[in-house]
Amino acid sequence: MAPIPTFAPASHQAHALTTLFIGVLIVLCAIFLLVTGLVSFMIVRYRDRPGAPEARQIFGWTTLEVVWTLIPLGILAVLSVFMMLADHVADPPIPEGRKPDLRVIAHQWWWEINYLASGVVAANEIHIPIGKPILIELHPFIFLAPAFGFLVLIVVPFFNRGERHPARRPWAVAAVITIVMMILSLWIEAKRAPWSPDFSAKLLPASVIASTQPEVTRGAALFHAKGCEFCHEVEGFGGHRGPNLSDVGDRLTHADIVIRILNGGNNMPAFARAR
Repeated sequence: MAPIPTFAPASHQAHALTTLFIGVLIVLCAIFLLVTGLVSFMIVRYRDRPGAPEARQIFGWTTLEVVWTLIPLGILAVLSVFMMLADHVADPPIPEGRKPDLRVIAHQWWWEINYLASGVVAANEIHIPIGKPILIELHPFIFLAPAFGFLVLIVVPFFNRGERHPARRPWAVAAVITIVMMILSLWIEAKRAPWSPDFSAKLLPASVIASTQPEVTRGAALFHAKGCEFCHEVEGFGGHRGPNLSDVGDRLTHADIVIRILNGGNNMPAFARAR
């Protein structure tokens, strides 16, 4: 099997990720050269000499602390913009009503691969067709060790009573808190995601359907199978991208509902030719 060249992407998605990787690599190399140069200069310029006095230490230089805090924040902000642009290309929005082709479930030591169309379940290996986009639904495995390590990184600085104590680095503490709050707020918004379909929505329960008539139960199954439930909420079940349909029968007539389903509109696909 011929090796796959890392810097020769063959798709738009891979090209976006490769461009981002090269850009980040250039920035990191520049930071490495800058830090190495400054350290080398300090070693040579302020090295110990016979008879020289002890170097003067600088404490509480607020301007310097503000500058070396704002520079990394600025670099991270610029990189975040390019990361979001690359992510939009590499992971484009999912078309409405699109069902996943694969469901990948992460276990502690292996990956469970579910081929939803055929019902086949495999382990660790994925076989996909060439030239056909597929949608993968990923269920990650949550391991507590990274969370514990993150907690240790937060707690350890408070045991340092010297120059690195958080009380002596208020700007650094404020920057870290700001970054953590930004990440948490974005994560919470992503979990809520009212602008995105909820592909994890389950079939409406019997308590919501509230009928045993065959045409009603078939309608509820069709409502889920066609992806309507991914965007529309019924009695607290379903997505939030589209209007709430809990009382749609009171707001629209039968003819209005049929026309909207057939013609679509307002980002809703038309089902006139759906099978």
